[in-house]
Order: sequence, then C-alpha cells, then structure tokens
Amino acid sequence: MTALVLDGKLCAKETENRLQAQVAELKERTGCTPILATILVGADPASATYVKMKGNACRRVGMDSMAIELPETTTTDQLLEKINELNNNPDVHGILLQHPVPAQVDERLCFDAIAAHKDVDGVTCLGFGRMAMQEPAYGAATPAGIMRLLEAYDVNLEGKHVVVVGRSPILGKPMAMMMLNANATVTVCHSRTQNLSEFVKQADVIIGAVGKPEFIKAEWIKDGAVVIDAGYHPGGVGDIELAPLANRVAAYTPVPGGVGPMTINTLILQTLESGLKQLG
Repeated sequence: MTALVLDGKLCAKETENRLQAQVAELKERTGCTPILATILVGADPASATYVKMKGNACRRVGMDSMAIELPETTTTDQLLEKINELNNNPDVHGILLQHPVPAQVDERLCFDAIAAHKDVDGVTCLGFGRMAMQEPAYGAATPAGIMRLLEAYDVNLEGKHVVVVGRSPILGKPMAMMMLNANATVTVCHSRTQNLSEFVKQADVIIGAVGKPEFIKAEWIKDGAVVIDAGYHPGGVGDIELAPLANRVAAYTPVPGGVGPMTINTLILQTLESGLKQLG
C-alpha cells in the first residue's frame, strides 16, 4: 500500500488563489482591505518567524497586516490595554496574540480579552464553547486547518475511532470537539496516559499533538490508519515517527508541508470571513 500524502502546502496554495479573488472583489465593492493585527510580546525568534509568516500570507492574498511588537517586560495590564485598543479599532478585522507570552503575563486572561468577532485564531474560551456546541465561531486555527485538509482529500470521519494524543487548549481539546462534531468516536490521550500504545493501536485516525519529537512510535499504528502529525521540531520531525509508515498507512501528513501551512491558511481564511462580516 502506498499512502496518500495529505499535502497541506498544495491545499493552502489552492485556497490562497480563491482568497485573492474574494479580497479583490471586497476591495472593489467597499474600498476596504481586511486587516489582521498580530501581537508579539518579547523577542522569541521562533515566534517572530511565525508572525512574519502570517504577515506574508496576508499580503499574498491582498490583505494587510498590522504588526505590534511589545517588549519582554510587558505586563498583563499593558497587553490588555493594547488588545482593547484593537478591539475598538474598526479597521482591524482579526487579532492574533502569538503564543507563548512571557511568564509574567496572564496569557489566558489576555486571550479571552480578544473580542469574539475578531478571534480569528480561535483562542478564547467563548469561541471554544461555541465551536463545541456547533454554534457560529472561529475554530482554533490548527485543528480547523486539519479538518479542512481532511475534507479536501475526502477522508471520511463518520463512525471512525479518532485518537488525539495531546490536550492543549488550542490544539488537542478543540481537535477532539471538532472530531466529535464530525461524528467520529474520540479518545483523548496525552504524555501521561498509561499504556498509550494500546490506545494508539485502536486508532482509525491518529493525531499527534503532544509536542514531543517522535513520541508516537510507528509500530503502535495499525495498517490502513490515517496519520495526522501536528508537531514540528528541529531536524524536520513531528510528534509521530513517520518514516516507516509510508507504505502501510492509508494517508499521512508530511512534516513539514502538512499541517503547518493549513494553520496559517486557516487564520487568513478566518480573517477574511471576519472582514466580510464586518464590512458587509
């Protein structure tokens, strides 16, 4: 069996072509351009790179980005003040607070300060709750991107046993809810799960979202499974040991080029959707 490669880079590119046309039409009709505001607190090199990539993705489809850089010493109150300013700025249609923030900042409080209609990264508790209840909301960008990628390749989830390894509030937990909403049967595991391999062996769809390089071993994964690796670590490896799987699983996401491009693409897509709603 030769596995189907779930090419997130290709899927994101095809979506960008469609978004370009939508942005151009919106500009012509309203004279306005959707704007994503990104907030970077501190000087973490990886975070700075991610923010730059998101700005570049905006520009590729004709949208604008507003990059806000705050010092490492920023307090919670100072960050909340900046978020409130962006909430009240009618020219800003989406707000992204880059994770992680410095230790002295209450990240959850700041996430939840983002106005629901501008929460295009799907990080607020309100957004999570509405998504889980299948009410209108912007889903967390990485799991929402995974769902879009599976849909693009016609991967059927209904009735399948999905095992999510990871429980973070912006990946593992929303991923589980999205899979439940797609009529899958879901098991959530994590790095402290006892006998983890036994759960993974049952998975029709396995999602690696634990944040540890090659933590999930290829020998645990059954033949014919669908393998989604949401991790990325130095050396170009993810959370799953992918190399031995190419000839015995049904489909898999490469690392890099699988989930990563879909995360940024979903953020841009949801910013445009927010802009369309706010600009009428």
